[in-house]
Amino acid sequence: MITLLALVGSLVVFRTLGALGVTRFASWPVSAAHALAVMLVMTGTAHFMPASVTVMPNYADMVAMVPPFVPFPGFMVLASGVLELLAAIGLILTRTRRVAGWALVPLFLLLLPANIYAALNDIPFAGEPASPLWQRIPEQVLYIGFAVWAALSAPHTLPAVRRQEPATI
Repeated sequence: MITLLALVGSLVVFRTLGALGVTRFASWPVSAAHALAVMLVMTGTAHFMPASVTVMPNYADMVAMVPPFVPFPGFMVLASGVLELLAAIGLILTRTRRVAGWALVPLFLLLLPANIYAALNDIPFAGEPASPLWQRIPEQVLYIGFAVWAALSAPHTLPAVRRQEPATI
């Protein structure tokens, strides 16, 4: 639920900044891409938090969520954390937003079994009871929607940078 609040809260903050004249956030899709990046930084850093961190999910929480059929659960948690952080960077850079958005779709789909497993097996998360499946699946669909929105809103090509020829005498 906190990730949903981070996503929606960031979206509102960015669009408010856009309404106040910050041109970077002048559109909903760009604001949505940045909001998704904020959420991904939050979730991605959790993959590297030691078990002593209890104010947010940590590495141990993430490993516990990995279904038994997934090999190397610790590595998978770290790898998915790196991918989330790279995607966050990709979303805020106009040049890479399209690729980052489309890359997040399969990542979110690959993370869905962990969310389903955690909900069905009552795996606690950050010391809190497991969130129900009826909540997890719609949230994942929303994240996919934001990723697609970001990808579709990114320019297909960026204007070419004109090189200025040196002056001749």
